[in-house]
Amino acid sequence: MSGADAMPKHSPRPAPRLHHHPESVARLCRWLPAASVLVGAMLVACGPTPDPYLIDKDQAIADNRFLHAIHTPDPVEEEEPPPEDMENTDEHAGGVGQRHKGEEGKMGKPTSKSKSGLYAMKGPKDAIPQMARSFDAACVDCGITAAGDDKYGRPADNQWAQVLAEPLSTFSIDVDTASYSNVRRFLQEGSLPPPDAVRAEEMINYFDYDYDQPADGRPFAVTAEVGPCPWNTTHKLVQIGMQGKVVPSSEIGPRNLVFLVDVSGSMGEADKLPLLRAGLRLLVRDMDASDRISMVAYAGASGLVLPPTSGADQQTILQAIDNLESGGSTNGGAGIVLAYAQARKNFITQGVNRVILASDGDFNVGLTDHDELIRLVEHQRNSGVFLSVLGFGRGNLNDHTMEQLADKGNGNYAYIDSEREARKVLVDEAASTLVTIAKDVKMQVEWNPNAVAAYRLIGYENRRLAAQDFKDDRKDAGELGAGHSVTGLYEVIPAGTPTPGGKVDALKYQLLTAGSGAELFTVKMRYKQPDGQQSVEFALAVANESGKRETSDNFRMATAVAAFAERLRDPTRKDGLSFAAIHQLASGVTLADPHGYRKEFLELVRLAGKLTSPTETISALQDDELG
Repeated sequence: MSGADAMPKHSPRPAPRLHHHPESVARLCRWLPAASVLVGAMLVACGPTPDPYLIDKDQAIADNRFLHAIHTPDPVEEEEPPPEDMENTDEHAGGVGQRHKGEEGKMGKPTSKSKSGLYAMKGPKDAIPQMARSFDAACVDCGITAAGDDKYGRPADNQWAQVLAEPLSTFSIDVDTASYSNVRRFLQEGSLPPPDAVRAEEMINYFDYDYDQPADGRPFAVTAEVGPCPWNTTHKLVQIGMQGKVVPSSEIGPRNLVFLVDVSGSMGEADKLPLLRAGLRLLVRDMDASDRISMVAYAGASGLVLPPTSGADQQTILQAIDNLESGGSTNGGAGIVLAYAQARKNFITQGVNRVILASDGDFNVGLTDHDELIRLVEHQRNSGVFLSVLGFGRGNLNDHTMEQLADKGNGNYAYIDSEREARKVLVDEAASTLVTIAKDVKMQVEWNPNAVAAYRLIGYENRRLAAQDFKDDRKDAGELGAGHSVTGLYEVIPAGTPTPGGKVDALKYQLLTAGSGAELFTVKMRYKQPDGQQSVEFALAVANESGKRETSDNFRMATAVAAFAERLRDPTRKDGLSFAAIHQLASGVTLADPHGYRKEFLELVRLAGKLTSPTETISALQDDELG
């Protein structure tokens, strides 16, 4: 037997058996979470101190819905190039119908490559401009209509309101003028505008009126005038005019302007980016050393193409303007974020701080949702940086989004159809365009049922407010620029005159008070200072005058423009004034017309009359007949 064999063999020792006493297990479960927290705290305390300003880019994009949206481009399918013998030929073009002038340029997907290196095929330049009168393509869910590929808002028309049922009429002011210049372009190119492109308040407010300047320390004055309704002799018209105070250029603070320029492929037409460049050159010549201008360009990606530059360094600014070129798809949401960041970074206290978006509104990648864009702009306006919008071109003009962005950004919306209009907006009326003297301006009219049976507000369909919104300072409303004129028009039916609508029995508990018809209505105004949060309110009572008197030039001009807008919205309507009657009414106005805008209006009325009734002749007035 070997030594190894002689060693005693030991069996493996069995593992100790645990006795799971119920009380021990319960005690362990109670202490285990606390012990885990203690160990975690010790690890954090003993570890390196984290940098509070360090942000993980990838994690931020994954966690934030907005950042994820703008960093995730929409999938685009590659498009097969057209055969050589079919490229740029009309015979093989898809669809039926005529092309419209302004729509025959670069069309197709952003990925479509043509030999010229642009983003679409070029079409003929001799297309006859015509606008179809029916617009079937519409966005039913979002309340917009499509005219060709243009998109317009579709608010419900204002209806007659019975004073006993609705004694209060409340709305936000509107200083936008885009509708008028857009309508002008349609008419000058030989076609009637789509009805939803016509907004009566923007047509009326395009013009200056000879309203009194404020003399009581308020930023604006309010006047009212009552006269006969020219299209219904049993009705009256009520004109309520607001006149913003004129701020001398010497009192306007330095300007911090950030231009957010759309350089996507859709902006390559001559009436878009090239026209914008011409307008920017005009603005630059009007700047001085105290002003600062920046430019953010956006297409598929966004970038700062001009850092904050003094207005005195015009050569650098002009060079940056000349370098703007179009190409790519449109990521507007990312550009807006960058532009606001630049404006806040260079904020000028007691100065003008504004982002100016220049685009056709064709946002098609990144943050494209209308409501998301609106919420973004609403959030940014709280910084004191306001947003103005300049619209360009036709064929894919997103008028609906452009208007809403300006409204929610505490700014204004203008449509640039010519270099002359660019000068008007950016140079001649720069103070009213860029300098805000009152914000969240609301108007509320209380009608006297002893004097008025029913009323109808002309225009402002998408600016109407609930009666309780008037005193609610959380409700957004329009802004008033220096020197701006704002006009509200009502058609009213005097008490005792039949009113439209169905018949109802006389109310038992709403008896009228005899002899209390001395006042026709009371108008109340509410506004905030540009940097204020609490509103100021004042009121004006207007007498019920029964005697006939001649109306003012202000009244007749506003009435003519309102009648023109309503006729354009429905050229076949049986009521209202004809284009010939509108022309005659406006021809007698003798307001000053240094820039020829009233003369141009008369020509537009003549063109509209010719388009709707070729046999009806409206003679063009000579310069010495314009008053």
